[in-house]
Amino acid sequence: MSVEDRYFEGLFAGNDDPWAFRQRWYEQRKRAITLAALPRAHYRAIFEAGCANGELSAELASRCDRLLCCDTAAAAVNLARTRLGLFDHAEVRQSRLPGDWPEEKFDLIVFSEIGYYLDGNDLTEMIRRASDSLTADGQLLACHWRPPIDDCPLNARQVHDLIHERLGLPRLVLHQEADFILEVWSREPRSVAALEGLR
Repeated sequence: MSVEDRYFEGLFAGNDDPWAFRQRWYEQRKRAITLAALPRAHYRAIFEAGCANGELSAELASRCDRLLCCDTAAAAVNLARTRLGLFDHAEVRQSRLPGDWPEEKFDLIVFSEIGYYLDGNDLTEMIRRASDSLTADGQLLACHWRPPIDDCPLNARQVHDLIHERLGLPRLVLHQEADFILEVWSREPRSVAALEGLR
């Protein structure tokens, strides 16, 4: 079974930044690496699953025409809506995934620090829905903390292995270090340089 909503509501009770996204250099650096890993400068439509308080969301908003974010915790949704208040093209919904998956199509789906909160069945269903939601040239970015997390059904390696196996798309980016792993898969298999005619 996936981690219950009350776990996330508890994290945000009296704390608008429970993972210290704004203060910690680790989080700031990881966001910068995440944004640099995106193979395109701009996207038509991005879906960010599990947006927390919207720190990464605000950076993604500057890279697209339409941004849809969601989180299961009401407090996180309110914080993300405030954080994204200046972006008319951004929307934040309260949703529990995979059941509340949006009906739209996206050319980028972002799974950042969410996969290990799902059990194998829910993650498999989420990957299926993500695949169905990707446009013909769509991409999926996943980034997860590698050390074990208490009470989570999966670890980062299991999450990324399952995504790679079930999504079945070419992997354009693989970045791994002691703390986290980041990968990007794409229906457009050509590299950034190849798309610019450099090879």
